[in-house]
Amino acid sequence: MTTVTAQGQRFREFRMPDVGEGLTEAEILKWYVAVGDTVHDGMVICEVETAKAAVELPIPYDGVVSEIRFGEGTTVDVGTPIIVVDASGAEGAEGAEGPGDAAGTPQAPASEAVPAQPAPAAAEPAPAAEPAAAKREAVLVGYGVAPSSTTRRPRKQQPPAAPETAPGPAAPVNGHPAPAAERPLAKPPVRKLAKELGIDLATVVPTGPNGVVTREDIRAAAAPPAPLPSAPLTAPAAGARETRTPIKGVRKATAQAMVSSAFTAPHVTEFVTFDITRTMKLVQQLKEDRAFEGLKVSPLLLVARALLVAIRRNPAVNATWDEQAQEIVQKSYVNLGIAAATPRGLIVPNIKDAQDRTLPELAAALGELVATAREGKTAPADMQGGTVTITNVGVFGVDTGTPILNPGESAILAFGAVKLQPWVHKGKVKPRHVTTLALSFDHRLVDGELGSKVLADVAAVLEQPKRLITWA
Repeated sequence: MTTVTAQGQRFREFRMPDVGEGLTEAEILKWYVAVGDTVHDGMVICEVETAKAAVELPIPYDGVVSEIRFGEGTTVDVGTPIIVVDASGAEGAEGAEGPGDAAGTPQAPASEAVPAQPAPAAAEPAPAAEPAAAKREAVLVGYGVAPSSTTRRPRKQQPPAAPETAPGPAAPVNGHPAPAAERPLAKPPVRKLAKELGIDLATVVPTGPNGVVTREDIRAAAAPPAPLPSAPLTAPAAGARETRTPIKGVRKATAQAMVSSAFTAPHVTEFVTFDITRTMKLVQQLKEDRAFEGLKVSPLLLVARALLVAIRRNPAVNATWDEQAQEIVQKSYVNLGIAAATPRGLIVPNIKDAQDRTLPELAAALGELVATAREGKTAPADMQGGTVTITNVGVFGVDTGTPILNPGESAILAFGAVKLQPWVHKGKVKPRHVTTLALSFDHRLVDGELGSKVLADVAAVLEQPKRLITWA
């Protein structure tokens, strides 16, 4: 962040931050502010997509938007200024005359100065010049530290920006202004959500502390939000035989990770087809159990539990390969990844310490993970540190596949479609629910015997669900 003073105005540049771990760029998906808008500390100004997820960026200071450097759909390097804010109205004279800004951000060299915007009216002149700011330590990682050589020019006073809770006309809701006294209390992200869903905040019953409207209140007042639209493809010209779409964001990162995994870890895939009828009956019983009230119970839930049981019986499968140290690192925890297809591409968030969760807790975590992924709101931290993964290809009617390992993980289990098929049961051919599992594993870590035991254990639990108890 760079701060520059010029003719009574104090400009601050907000730079694209590294919202993940070591990311180098992000695409601006949507701006929530425009030039001339008033912003305040903590207010969400835009949504960006990194190689890992879509995240909202809050701005760390108050002021008026002076310039937006990049449009929506632009990919910007980390550290590049994306928006300029005139903070003179928000901070007043005292904040402008100090040796540095309140956050400890250094003055920028004259070569970095942002052109001053014309002042709306003249005011009393200030001293012609002031001493340059001393060198200060920046508080935002990666923004650097620089001494100031800028001298201050005479300033024109500007009335301070009124805080959001100050008396005055309330912001329009659905195009109709409301009296200030009746303006509902809500944080900027909640107001944005209400605007997107077409909800009048004044009609929402608040449940938050001190009468604050929450996200849950907004969702309760509206129909469930539709999934985010897929990235638009470039429309082909009339008669065109090809269409090209730039690869970026999550899709770009996924492609690079899959290529790296496929040509780094030696993959082996094994398959097993079995009778899953008893598990399907148990799913129906659990749906009626009070312990699962309000939770989604699906065959995937029991597949996840079966895999956790198999890992407990065969702990060596839960490991990773440290190429630099030339070591196999076995883990006593299981961060269970669930591959999720989203409009922005395939992502694999994981449930932390899944081995310690009860079945209802696992169901709650699974439901939250899937819902968050479909909304495109998965945090980068939720996609890091996975140990094994499940991909449910059966929801697409696919029998099975040969899944590619998520980078850094030892195994991935593909759960195929459950179909009613003729099957020999107790010596007679009967219609039974049948499915196929496929387990891909890193042959550096997992040999054929260990991989076969893990896959056989998963199938055994799902074929006879009582083993969830007897093998516990």
